Amino acid sequence: MQYTALCLAAFTAILAAPLNAQEMEGSAAESGESVAEADPALQAALAALEIAPVFDGHNDVPIQLRSRFDNQINDFDFADTSDTGATHPDGRIMHTDIARLAEGRVGAQYWSVYVPANLSEPEAVQMTIEQIDVMKRLIDRYPDALRYAETAADVELAIAEGRVASLLGMEGGHSIGSSLAVLRQMYALGARYMTLTHSQNTPWADSATDAPEHGGLSEFGKDVVREMNRIGMLVDLSHVSEAAMLDALDAARAPVIFSHSGARAVNGHARNVPDSVLMRLPENGGIVMVVALPGFLNDERRTWFAEREALEARQKSLYQGQPDVVAAAMAEWDAANPEPATMISHMADHIDHIRSLIGVEHIGIGADFDGMPSGPVGFEDVSGYPQLFAELARRGYSQVEMELIASRNAIRALRAAERYSASVSDQLPIETLLPSDE
Repeated sequence: MQYTALCLAAFTAILAAPLNAQEMEGSAAESGESVAEADPALQAALAALEIAPVFDGHNDVPIQLRSRFDNQINDFDFADTSDTGATHPDGRIMHTDIARLAEGRVGAQYWSVYVPANLSEPEAVQMTIEQIDVMKRLIDRYPDALRYAETAADVELAIAEGRVASLLGMEGGHSIGSSLAVLRQMYALGARYMTLTHSQNTPWADSATDAPEHGGLSEFGKDVVREMNRIGMLVDLSHVSEAAMLDALDAARAPVIFSHSGARAVNGHARNVPDSVLMRLPENGGIVMVVALPGFLNDERRTWFAEREALEARQKSLYQGQPDVVAAAMAEWDAANPEPATMISHMADHIDHIRSLIGVEHIGIGADFDGMPSGPVGFEDVSGYPQLFAELARRGYSQVEMELIASRNAIRALRAAERYSASVSDQLPIETLLPSDE
């Protein structure tokens, strides 16, 4: 009750004042508009994000640094990336920079040190270390805006300082080369979560988008989860199969996260979280950090894409060696069947579903910016978080609920993992080796 009262008092104070001095001196002041005349939902969102800035679960800037610049970043300007279109084959500018992070009220970010899942394990280990290196170097170059973080306390300190807490997360268990020793060293290098798989199975875990091999997690895979809990690394279940999710929840003794996933009941994509798994999160304490990728949000768009893929496969089979014929057929189909628009409302639908099923305490945001072509309309880059929270405000979410979704739940999950690790600090490291038949 005391927490709620404090939040409501802060909310009232913020609503009574302009957003900032610049707005007071700008067009709103000149035209005599008051905050009360502005969009009340947006004002409510900004009030919540002022107190609890966004703690986003997944951003793929590191792989953009590799694919666009070969990790040569001494001359790269992360303050403003609006001129990066020439560095992408489709002319896309990056979704992220310091200016837009500030506009989006981002207070903390897990930067994904993703590497392709089709690499050999030794290559994946090396490339992951290189991605950790490049992201740490980028963070170090902007000490006024970014603060390297490894703990919940670091996150809270960075937010208090007005800097973006910058944590590292590994996207894909192939990055540890099926070695618990490598896992521990990745933690020592700063990785604070690991997604157990990416788009392909590992030798010990099934991916959501690959043919099952292990029936979920192998015995070694369960030991990976246990060792992650022991050292304080969050277990990320985005990308894994439903069976692997359930196996991980059986083995876990600390909260799990889904760093960038939606609800499968709203969109049937295999990457989303089924209700059978969601129902187990309250006992575990875990959170789903809802993704912004249109194909995972809008089921109409998912169906459209499947139909397009099927037609393209048929055209390629019918007209082998005739790419111009295939391209013409696809252009004709595209003109007659435009891609369905994905809106912020679609993302809010996933949040609504999780809230109604298991409660607001198990929701976060993990947009996946710079890991997809674009987010929903109005939320195309990291500047758009206030618009998402304005949509939630329109749906009746309270300030306290918006604060929980924005960052408080993510901080709580990280702190709980740290506390569990501290409670078992007397336990020896797990020394299981991957059996040769796995």
